[in-house]
Amino acid sequence: MKIAFSSTGKDLDSEIDPRFGRCAYFLVVDLDDMSFEGIENESMSLGGGAGIQSGQFIANTGASVLITGNVGPNASRTLNAAGIDVIVGVHGPIRDAIERYKRGELSRTDQANVPDHFGMGGGQNAYPGGGMGRGGGMGRGMGQGMGRGMGQGMGRGMGQGMGRGMGVGGGYAPTQDPPASSRENETESLKQEAKSLREQLNSILSRIEELEGK
Repeated sequence: MKIAFSSTGKDLDSEIDPRFGRCAYFLVVDLDDMSFEGIENESMSLGGGAGIQSGQFIANTGASVLITGNVGPNASRTLNAAGIDVIVGVHGPIRDAIERYKRGELSRTDQANVPDHFGMGGGQNAYPGGGMGRGGGMGRGMGQGMGRGMGQGMGRGMGQGMGRGMGVGGGYAPTQDPPASSRENETESLKQEAKSLREQLNSILSRIEELEGK
């Protein structure tokens, strides 16, 4: 049985990367003999579609379980469609996470736990309760839930970045709107992701036409 992890490094002592689609590495571990392979994530710098590309990559590794910190909606749908059990909200060394999984302490989910483009800030402290600003701000926020802010990560404390932070509460708690430049960057990112999705759809449709023509 193979388990995939979003990882900050290439060995079992590496920490779980809280980002999935834009994690630094994927670590695929075979529980039968504890052999593993660390693979650099080529989707890390994509402007859009990183979650989908990473989900497809994990499916191709033969892993039946993914353990990570956070998964967005696109990645969640891709992984669910591939029949992969997804476990989120896990942090710490991968070696420890494996033992927790063996003891049955980790539960799967079929829902995303962060919004789209959550990992684009490039920060590492992106777990619920420890907000990460999308401009690179990593705070522990103020208030509850998730919100847009400038210098506020939303969670427990005060952030430093500009953008969205993740919190422990439920729902959204908007603060200040981001500046026009931030909205323009997000708009451009969405356009790039839409382009990537259109290209994938066209590829699938072309393949269907080929199969129907045979």
